[in-house]
Amino acid sequence: MTGSEGAAWVFGDNIDTDQLAPGGTLKGGVEEGASQCLRAVNPDFAGQVRKGDFVVGGRNFGIGSSREQAAQALCHLGVAAVIAPSFGGIFYRNALNFGLLALVCAEAGKISQGDRLTADPETGEVRNLSRGEVYDCEPLPAHLLEIVSAGGLVPYLERKLR
Repeated sequence: MTGSEGAAWVFGDNIDTDQLAPGGTLKGGVEEGASQCLRAVNPDFAGQVRKGDFVVGGRNFGIGSSREQAAQALCHLGVAAVIAPSFGGIFYRNALNFGLLALVCAEAGKISQGDRLTADPETGEVRNLSRGEVYDCEPLPAHLLEIVSAGGLVPYLERKLR
């Protein structure tokens, strides 16, 4: 989970799974897909995002196809969390299943590119250290927090079944 500080990478409404994991990269593995993640809207993103940074989306983040590579690419790049007012349902569940924190936050639009953020998934609180603001997001239920804490659904189930 998070608690670390990272920079905000801000994107608009309706970022779809084709932008997160372009179709031409799907056969090349997660490394290739991650290298092209969000290039259509910010060509610098994949090369400049740092481990612990945050992706801040607009409405309907992750809409589109059910490709799990969209969430995998963000995980591979080290994104700490995705924060948006709403998510495509399949992307939301894929993110959590891969251990990527996804927070529904009505106030995500107040965050600017480069703002320094921290997030507390248990309370649903996102702190904008650059602006001195706190945004109340929807906290994750305990069972989903356990999956994210374990690093995703597979590690969670492996631990449970031992």
